[in-house]
Amino acid sequence: MAHQTYTDYFFDKSAFNTLDGGYIPLTVNQEAPAKPLAIPALHPVDHEDEQSVEYTVTARAGEVQMLPGKPTKTWGYDANVLGQTIVFKEGQHVTIHLKNDLPELTTFHWHGLNVPGPYVDGGCHAPVYPGETKDIEFDVVQPAATLWLHAHPCPETAVQVYKGLAAMVLVQDKQEEKLPFPRHYGVDDIPVILQDRHFNEDNQWDYQADYDPDGVQGPTAVINGTVNPYFDVTTRRLRLRLLDGANRREWRLHFSDDLEFAQIASDGGIMPSPVYFTHLMLSCAERAEVIVDFSKYEIGDQVVLYSDDVPLLTFRIKDKQDNGHDPLPEKLVDIPRLQPTPDLPVQEVVMSGMDEEVEMDWKKFDMQRIDRTQDLGVTQVWDVTNTNDMKGGMIHPFHIHGGQFQIISRDGHDPYPNEYGWKDTVGVNPGEHVRFAMKFDFAGVYMYHCHILEHEDGGMMAQIEVIDPSKPRPKYKLMDHHTLMTAFAKERGVSMDDMWIGAMNSYKKMGMHM
Repeated sequence: MAHQTYTDYFFDKSAFNTLDGGYIPLTVNQEAPAKPLAIPALHPVDHEDEQSVEYTVTARAGEVQMLPGKPTKTWGYDANVLGQTIVFKEGQHVTIHLKNDLPELTTFHWHGLNVPGPYVDGGCHAPVYPGETKDIEFDVVQPAATLWLHAHPCPETAVQVYKGLAAMVLVQDKQEEKLPFPRHYGVDDIPVILQDRHFNEDNQWDYQADYDPDGVQGPTAVINGTVNPYFDVTTRRLRLRLLDGANRREWRLHFSDDLEFAQIASDGGIMPSPVYFTHLMLSCAERAEVIVDFSKYEIGDQVVLYSDDVPLLTFRIKDKQDNGHDPLPEKLVDIPRLQPTPDLPVQEVVMSGMDEEVEMDWKKFDMQRIDRTQDLGVTQVWDVTNTNDMKGGMIHPFHIHGGQFQIISRDGHDPYPNEYGWKDTVGVNPGEHVRFAMKFDFAGVYMYHCHILEHEDGGMMAQIEVIDPSKPRPKYKLMDHHTLMTAFAKERGVSMDDMWIGAMNSYKKMGMHM
């Protein structure tokens, strides 16, 4: 049966980041030779059986030869940059030993994973200090999905991710295993982590020199830690697990000849039906799994993935092994729609401002403040608006910790065609209201924020406490600003007055504190 193919990006064109005053366009780095796309290794397990799995995940410093000349100093998770891909199975009990071999404190945030907050979730309230190991345990209670792990030590999330602390996390389940998808990791099932960096004259990433409170950008695309990458295609179909892992950049993706591809999954897992595109936009932290069929090409052909008009990744057709040729099923999975619990108010959230003036709900983030509550197990409607006007505004990617939501509407209209699955991040256009249904499965404290990393560090973030009404309300040990700043200053060997943290200027400019 014929299907509809979408050829536009849906989002408001007048709010694309290409129109930002501080926009830095991507260019091809002519100094770097073409290299094979680095494929992150699968993370080895300490122990695994039918019911459980155990990992040790270490944050550490490294260096990578990205350009000719000096290697680039980087951070990563059991890797020189980014991290090894961690795999969970639905229903498993997971134990992870979180080890910090970095010179300063960090956190391990499991973006998109449905786990308790504020400690297992790994936001700013779960610091792991240098030389320290902390253990977390949780059960995997969500379907197959592409998630990710990244640092989240507010207000230094942005710089630690920029240094390389980001890794893919895959959840597998029996339902996804039955679908006709490529799943040979590294061969026809490929992680694609999209980032951008500026290399200084010594081939280093100098975050302080490049700091922009509206989001740090660089002119060089770095895909899986690779500059000017290519991938040798040996099968008819490829499954690309796309992650916008950039601090600020939006990616408007298309192939060199407008090759059609099918999106099969969004942030939180497989979508009800495949949605076909020639052009797809991702805002910060969003994921999309797509299947690309290269069967019409001949061995020796090349197909290029672009963002806007800049090549990102070249696919070289080397073989055409048959790993599936039938049309994808029209129906992939059943996702029952969340039904809002009656008689509950709408959770109204406002993202406002740009540069240092960013706020959430007309305030800047305070680690000790609870901004709203929701009862455990109820489904509540959230209304998230972006008050920036169209002329001077920007798209803010809204992310909430603690689970996945279902988008109900955009300004009272239907969601975009690829937004009917589970989501944890949604780009909100200037002046727009996005409504979604959200149910938390665990009590705890969770952050919600803009996922432009410099915006969240600069205060466009708040906290919700999920309360179990059947139990006494616990007292959580939340990180405080003084303790955090004291630790960073001690680790860096400077006084707090002399310590540079770019995001703190956002608080100082508006006479506020974290």
